[in-house]
Amino acid sequence: MGQLFPFIECLLLNEQKEPVAKGEVGELYMKAPYLLGEYLKNPKANEESFYNGYFTVGDMAMQDEEGYYYIVDRKKDMLISGGVNIYPREIEAVLYSHPHILDVAIIGVPDPKWGEAIKAVVVVKDGYFLTEDEIIKFYEGKIASFKKPKSVDFVKELPRNPSGKILKTELRSKCWENHLYKIN
Repeated sequence: MGQLFPFIECLLLNEQKEPVAKGEVGELYMKAPYLLGEYLKNPKANEESFYNGYFTVGDMAMQDEEGYYYIVDRKKDMLISGGVNIYPREIEAVLYSHPHILDVAIIGVPDPKWGEAIKAVVVVKDGYFLTEDEIIKFYEGKIASFKKPKSVDFVKELPRNPSGKILKTELRSKCWENHLYKIN
């Protein structure tokens, strides 16, 4: 994302709304004279999006020692497996480097031991065939083993909104429909 523009203030906060250290991931909150002041007639959105005059859109970010900010992922897409925060974007990037994969989404699915397990939802390019085992093995040496998907679903296409964003909530809802404790 880079460094801050003039007149922008930024906070990176953990779940308890405490600042995180440089190099650690936190939710990105910003304040600037040209940002919106509130959502009109939507107190719930205001409560969820504002903190002490700072505004968030739900991005998880980190700041390095030189003051550069990096977007890690979206808060609502983060999954927690065994008490560890896992950001799908990093896992998806590995699969996007596979020559036979057209599209991918990483989601958290119910797991009795870990709370959530990592699932890859994959669209394979026309004319190619891949197995679940091949996908999981593709991660070897490219990512920490606890971040490798535990399962893979193959689909013809991923659901998207009109602007092209993958609808992970739709993918997750199919996996969580009989579980009452997953949010988003």
